[in-house]
Amino acid sequence: MIRAVIFDMDGVVVDTEPLSHRANKKFYESLNINVTDDVYSTFIGNSDKNIIQKIKDIYSIDTDSDVLVEQGLGYYCDAFDADETLELMPGVENLIMDLHANGVVILLASSSSKVKIERVFNRFGLNPYFSHKISGQDFEFSKPHPAIFLEAVAKSGFTADECIVIEDSTNGIKAAKAAGVYCIGYKNDELSLQDTSLADTIITDFSQLSYEKIRDIKQ
Repeated sequence: MIRAVIFDMDGVVVDTEPLSHRANKKFYESLNINVTDDVYSTFIGNSDKNIIQKIKDIYSIDTDSDVLVEQGLGYYCDAFDADETLELMPGVENLIMDLHANGVVILLASSSSKVKIERVFNRFGLNPYFSHKISGQDFEFSKPHPAIFLEAVAKSGFTADECIVIEDSTNGIKAAKAAGVYCIGYKNDELSLQDTSLADTIITDFSQLSYEKIRDIKQ
């Protein structure tokens, strides 16, 4: 029986991918680099610090990593605060409330920084529903490394067999499977380059999920 659900945030809980793409494009322009879509797709699911390290390696940038992380965060926060159209993913709020009402432990395991997570949770009033919010900035390795999901399972108080992960990125799905957790892949049209085929099951809309359907998942 499933007792805990671990959500990714960007592209799963909230539709931040277009916003992030716009902010990152401005950031990359400030660095005078051209990040192709193929390269950008490899960043999805990585923490800010690991993305910056990849950028430094690929484009031979000497600026201190911490400085670049702060610069990138500034572009994101400006875009986030200016975007009044930002919404939760369709149907996800109803699913979260359904799970919470039925006693399921809900956790967040996001590669995003704590600042980004808090901005999202405060804007949409999500804090009462989640027992833990785990940020990728606290881990040396990003998804597809399983560290963040292993930590989420430990914090849930249940075994991996009693947890599921909901992810939309190739790296996130690989991380969940490496952690030994059943993974539902959310096929997000905004992430057409992301491969969800490694997920145990794939959905295209959160109306396809409910407490009853998740509770009875057989692993």
